[in-house]
Amino acid sequence: MKLGVNVPNFGPGTRPDVLRGWAETAEDLGFDLLMVSDHVVVTPDVAGQYPAPFYEPFTTLSWLAGITTRIGLGTTVLIVPYRHPLLTARIAANLQQLSGGRLTLGVGVGWARQEFEALGVPYERRGALTDEHLRAIRRAWRNEEDYRAGHIPIWIGGGSDAALRRAVLLGDAWHPLRFTLPWLDERMDRLAAIAAGLERPAPAFAPRILLRLTDTPVTGAERRAGEGTVAQVLDDLERLRLLGAETVLLDPFRGDPDETNHPEAAWRMLATVAAARTRTEHP
Repeated sequence: MKLGVNVPNFGPGTRPDVLRGWAETAEDLGFDLLMVSDHVVVTPDVAGQYPAPFYEPFTTLSWLAGITTRIGLGTTVLIVPYRHPLLTARIAANLQQLSGGRLTLGVGVGWARQEFEALGVPYERRGALTDEHLRAIRRAWRNEEDYRAGHIPIWIGGGSDAALRRAVLLGDAWHPLRFTLPWLDERMDRLAAIAAGLERPAPAFAPRILLRLTDTPVTGAERRAGEGTVAQVLDDLERLRLLGAETVLLDPFRGDPDETNHPEAAWRMLATVAAARTRTEHP
């Protein structure tokens, strides 16, 4: 099972040198993938959680592709309705070519109503637009020579029934974000039922989990996967592997934008998990 890192491309402490530090740290520690988030307009509803500066994901990943050599690159998640599908298809295909085939396109429908309004995109149609755009992107990659760049995996974010159906019909993997394990068990059963109803195979499973290390165990039904002692995190990773996860993305951002001023704390957590996992696999 591969391990990746969600890199904050937003917040008061985010600068080019910090983004470089994230990429180099993740690659040096042996992680397989780094991914960044997506917002186009930092409207008040976005700024409350992810304040400026907010580095556009494709631009950022293109730059990081030149800094790194091995690690995969991706979005978690690109808001599909924000861009014309042929623009997304072209940019993604070019990035796949320029990076040597390292791109994964994690996608979602979006949630920031004010941002949709600023972009002139109907918020109420975001689900339908996402489905339409994904079909157009796949057609472009398949049929138009300028858009071809090898297979680019599409991971479908979201936990609703509509998102699960989208993952079955249009995705290479289901990409749920920051969840509790009881919630995951229920949604995995639901994903299997939806796939069976559509007479399609269930997609691969590539979750993104919180990474919050503690000195003492975290207990209770509200504990999210990746939260607790190193032993708990390793147990969570093993459970996800047994559920079929091919890649797990670790998300060390805990919700306070001030964290971006002190990335070293997150880097230490990543180093601790990487070392502990190595000891477990190679005692």
